[in-house]
Amino acid sequence: MNDDSRTGVDQEIGYRGATACVAAGITYRQLDYWARTGLVEPGIKSASGSGSQRLYGFRDILVLKIVKRLLDTGVSLQNIRTAVEHLRKRGITELESMTLMSDGASIYECASADDIIDLLQGGQGVFGIAISKVWTEVEGSLATLQGESPVDGTVVANLTMDELSERRKRKGA
Repeated sequence: MNDDSRTGVDQEIGYRGATACVAAGITYRQLDYWARTGLVEPGIKSASGSGSQRLYGFRDILVLKIVKRLLDTGVSLQNIRTAVEHLRKRGITELESMTLMSDGASIYECASADDIIDLLQGGQGVFGIAISKVWTEVEGSLATLQGESPVDGTVVANLTMDELSERRKRKGA
């Protein structure tokens, strides 16, 4: 899924299912089920029949890893589906600064330290997932894995340039 704020980036690198599983820390069975049920579908290229390859983008893998973390903490798949729908509507810049908090049943979005404090004071938050930390983990995993061009299938190894790196480069940081 290409984000409008990413002008200047022609094509996002795609990652095959097995690579997405390694980067997100999930099984291929989970990946396949989540794609077939529409929880997290590949944003670069969907499967188009038996033997065809799905291609997942960086943002897809980020969401896969977040889903895995939420499942591991006992959040229901129904609540995770709601959270994923919410995340899909957010721009990549918003995701970078977001923290997801949960009490094990509901999921809350926190965009600032004040939001987190308010949630904790209300007794609602039990654990949190800082998306920027998950982002860094996915970025590190993908740096050592192979991706491919969605246009011609050219293999791209040792990818280190993702959306965050690209923005930092443009800002001169």
